[in-house]
Order: sequence, then structure tokens, then C-alpha cells
Amino acid sequence: MSSDVKWIKLSTQMFEDEKIRLIESMPEADTILIIWVKLLAQAGKTNASGYIYLAENIPYTDEMLATIFNRPLPTVRLALKTLEQFGMIEVNHDHMICISNWEKHQNIDGLEKLREQNRLRKQKERERKKFLLSHDSHVTVTDGHATDIEEEKELDIDKEKKEKKKKPSPKYETCDITLAEKLYKLILEHDEKFKKPNLEKWANDIRLMRERDDRTVEQIDYLIEWVQKHPFWRSNVLSASKLRDKATTLILQIKGEKEPKVNIGTHNKQNGGYPNERTQQNNGNVDTSEYDDLSL
Repeated sequence: MSSDVKWIKLSTQMFEDEKIRLIESMPEADTILIIWVKLLAQAGKTNASGYIYLAENIPYTDEMLATIFNRPLPTVRLALKTLEQFGMIEVNHDHMICISNWEKHQNIDGLEKLREQNRLRKQKERERKKFLLSHDSHVTVTDGHATDIEEEKELDIDKEKKEKKKKPSPKYETCDITLAEKLYKLILEHDEKFKKPNLEKWANDIRLMRERDDRTVEQIDYLIEWVQKHPFWRSNVLSASKLRDKATTLILQIKGEKEPKVNIGTHNKQNGGYPNERTQQNNGNVDTSEYDDLSL
């Protein structure tokens, strides 16, 4: 846990997010949103890639969070359940809470730079102390050198533990990484300079679409292809997390485009429309029959 990081990022458009809007329609909306922000702040304090815990092997219980957040226990449990259902937090088998898409709320590169600066600062401080001690006595320098070696060993051990915690074993399956790679490949067809993303992170988002959102592999594959062919959405859905966030909106639009247009006029009703209108209807809509049984 680091005390050097005292901020998190909150978007000015956070209340336009579909999930936030749905939460605002609930009876305990204000309290749930306050708890959401408190969880973000707690994850920033813990500073462990979005994880929230009291100590490395001690997760927060619902009772602990109710005490820390100064909220009734039933309300905290309702908030945690709601946030997990919406994919805003994850709770692993060790009962550790993790903020989903943590990079949206924290500058990961900036944190790494800050950690490196702190490491160098501490190293320079140790070297300065060694230099000062060397003018006192050889014995003092020897003792100080041994102490520094022990401190460096402890730092290396702490670094290894943090790296292990940052890189948990992937939970996604082969189909998830395959779909993530497909999305990246299709984006490159429109923008060859698109920066290569963390495909494992994308694969995990697709896994959540399957496991949490009940989307099938075929439906996700269809969405990926449809989005990258659409002139508007291909420039607005540039990650698997965005695909997941907008999935319901995309499916509604796909189904809307599938609905037949109504032609006004007696001639149209009797004869099925003018030839050029019928041709336009047939050519203008994409066959989305595979989405007829899609559960929203």
C-alpha cells in the first residue's frame, strides 16, 4: 500500500453512463453511488491495480466496509451486489474486491513512473547516508552497508509480491482471446496505426460478456463484425470494454434496422410498394435473424 498516491480520476460524463443511469432509477440510488465513489477512493489508497483489501491476505468484509463507509450493513451489501451485477466490481474466490476497468480511474503509467521516482529517491537517500557514515568510522559504514543490503532485499521481495498481484492468472478461455484478436485486427483495417492494446484485458472483458451478460460467442462475434462495418460505431467502439458497455444499445439498433419499413399509400399496400422502394428495402437492411432470440 502506498501513501504517495492521493487521487483518482472521475469523468465529467460519468452520470451519462448507462449503468449509472440504471442505478439512479433504484430506491437506494444516492447511497449506492456514494459507496461506488468510496470504493474507488479505497482502491486508490490500496494502490494495487484496482484491488481493495485491508492487508495482502486480509480482504475487507461487508461489516468492515459498513464501518469504514459509515453506512448500514444491508445498504452496503445491496450496493456491492448491484455493482457486481453491473460488472463495475469483481469479487474473486479469496473474497478480494477489484474495481473493473481500473485504468479508467487511475493513470497506470503515471503510477509506475511515480513508483520508480520513489525508488530512486530512496536509493539516493541511502547512498547519502552511507557517505556520511563513512566519515565517522569503518565499523559504522560496514553496519550501514549491511542494513542497506537487507533493505534492498526487502524492496525486491515487495516488488515481486506486487508484480504477482498485478498479474493474476488469466480466467478467460481460448474463444475470448480469439475474439479479442479479431476485434483488434478489424480495427487495424480502418486505422493501421492503432496502438496495440492489452489483449488479455480485452479477452477478460469478452469473458465477462459471456459469463455475466449471458452473451454467446456467436452473438459477440456478430457484434464485432457489425460494429466494425458501421460508419458511426466503428469509430466509437475501439475496445472490448466499450463493446460490452454498448452491447445492449448495439443490439437494439441491429433489431431496429431489421424491422421492415411501413410504406404509406394505397398502391403500396396493394402492390407491395413501388419497385425502387422494394429494392431499397431489400438492399438497405442487414440480415440479423440470428439475433431474433437474443435476450436483452
